Amino acid sequence: MMKHRKFQILGGVLLFLFAGFTLASFKDTLTPYVSYQQAKELNRTVQVAGGLEEGSYNYDDQRESLNFTLAEAETGQTLRVRYHGVKPGNFEDAVSIVAIGRYNSTDDVLDAEKLLVKCPSKYQGAEAEQGPNKYETKSYG
Repeated sequence: MMKHRKFQILGGVLLFLFAGFTLASFKDTLTPYVSYQQAKELNRTVQVAGGLEEGSYNYDDQRESLNFTLAEAETGQTLRVRYHGVKPGNFEDAVSIVAIGRYNSTDDVLDAEKLLVKCPSKYQGAEAEQGPNKYETKSYG
């Protein structure tokens, strides 16, 4: 009976340690959305979102290096972003861009590991062109 109690306690401790390790590991993999100011202050990988500042980007085909400026609509703040990789398709037409990376204070730029680009939908204006709801029923009374 005493041996079973020791195994139960040991099992409980191991389970608790495993759960703690799992939660700590999971927390480190989260990349929260933050403001541009928070991105500069936090020393970790974060996500920032914004619009492409017009005329602010340049792409070097040879180096596969994309540099551009994001602008926050609410605050008007801007953030320079540097991305190494193939330029996303329709980048120039982007409605919003999410950059996932870490801020580099030496170069005053967010070094992006990933870019998520949202372009305008080709169906966006379809409803407006059709006029009022074509499935609307009329009552003649």
